[in-house]
Amino acid sequence: MTEFQARTLVDKIWSDHVVETVEDYDLLYVDRHIIHEGSRTPFDILRKHGLGVARPDLTLGTADHYAPTHKPRIDASPHPDMRLMLERFAENTDRFGIEAYHVGARDHGIVHVVGPEAGFTLPGVLLVCGDSHTSSHGALGALAFGIGASEVAHVLGTQTIWQKRPKTMRLYCGGNLTPSVEPKDLILSFIATHGTHVGTGHIIEYAGPVIEAMSVEGRLTICNMSIEAGARAGLVAPDAQTFSYVQGRRYAPGGGAWDEALANWRLLKSDANAQFDMEVSMDAGSLAPMVSWGVSPQMSAPVTDTVPTKGDDMPHLSDEALDAALAYMGLEAGARLLDIAIDLVFIGSCTNSRIEDLRRSASVLKGHRVAVPTIVSPGSNRVRAQAEEEGLDRIFLEAGAEWHFSGCSLCVGMNGHTVGSGQRCLSTANRNFKGRQGKNSRTHLASPSTAAASAIAGRIADPRQVMGS
Repeated sequence: MTEFQARTLVDKIWSDHVVETVEDYDLLYVDRHIIHEGSRTPFDILRKHGLGVARPDLTLGTADHYAPTHKPRIDASPHPDMRLMLERFAENTDRFGIEAYHVGARDHGIVHVVGPEAGFTLPGVLLVCGDSHTSSHGALGALAFGIGASEVAHVLGTQTIWQKRPKTMRLYCGGNLTPSVEPKDLILSFIATHGTHVGTGHIIEYAGPVIEAMSVEGRLTICNMSIEAGARAGLVAPDAQTFSYVQGRRYAPGGGAWDEALANWRLLKSDANAQFDMEVSMDAGSLAPMVSWGVSPQMSAPVTDTVPTKGDDMPHLSDEALDAALAYMGLEAGARLLDIAIDLVFIGSCTNSRIEDLRRSASVLKGHRVAVPTIVSPGSNRVRAQAEEEGLDRIFLEAGAEWHFSGCSLCVGMNGHTVGSGQRCLSTANRNFKGRQGKNSRTHLASPSTAAASAIAGRIADPRQVMGS
């Protein structure tokens, strides 16, 4: 009798999708594939080789990176190259029979928002997309990761992908998040403590009471930024919250198929004695609202801290890197973060643009006025409609913020909205490297509540001071 071998959740999902193995690489079957308008090159590769799309029914498209958010029309794009990208995407998806959500459509939105929202993302599936933040979808117990253009073409043509199995890491989150401390603060704190390379070569499974108590939307934020910790992907074992979130969504199983799927999904968890290649733990009860001060998510600190100085305990940051970051960001070592003035605020992106994020920002902004230009861009048109049903749009508008349509917008600065040279933007997005939001732009990452509080103050602010918590 063979002795039972305990397996991690990653091991289980990965093994279920192996078609064949050659040396150290596995050919994996892909259950779900999501594409955006950056897929132009993969479609050109298909045409060059006379290939079609193997399973158009398992591919979903949405236009997000170049989508104008001030007006929901392709012709609102400020540059002809942007309009061309959106037009070619519509032509390609139509030609190859792929359902797609184009600018202005009811279901249009950011790729990592509409996938879960539509129930296209399901527990146990292997899901890929030509975008690094595909790790977001792991929040629903999917094995999800970003791929390159040639790999997108391979998936379109064969519904498979070659991959080398990553190592596994478990991040155990103990304690309880205190009021005004959000999932974004947790993941920024983890990256600031352990560096952007801690997850290199690994898939992170998030576990512990904090994760179990966290909403699916919060888990999406955590998994979204796994890539910023260097990981290949992040995921959370599906549970009752996951099943409740998925049930009834457009692509979710129904009827008897739901019961069968649910029985299988309940088995999707790491075995009690499963061995991970790395184990990390953190106490979430000690966390405070976080904000980045430099040019990497690991350059983050509690809002009540000061800009680091040489000699501070920063094992992941050299003195040279510190000097370069401060020079680019225009900051002085030792300055209080709460004294840093900002020029604008962006609330949106695939990290923090869901209804829960908008509710948090609105709860801080209610009854106040913003001191700097503030853009709020919902993650999808469905999120936008729900926010309007709840009256959140009125709160944003009465506070003086701009209420936009869905799209990546200022997160990546590819749709015409950019941060000016030398300007400082506090953003709920996931990346703050040099020029991310525009040439010579300066980006500070924070949670929706911190972003709203900072919009009111016109400088980096502590949401606890506004909310009284």
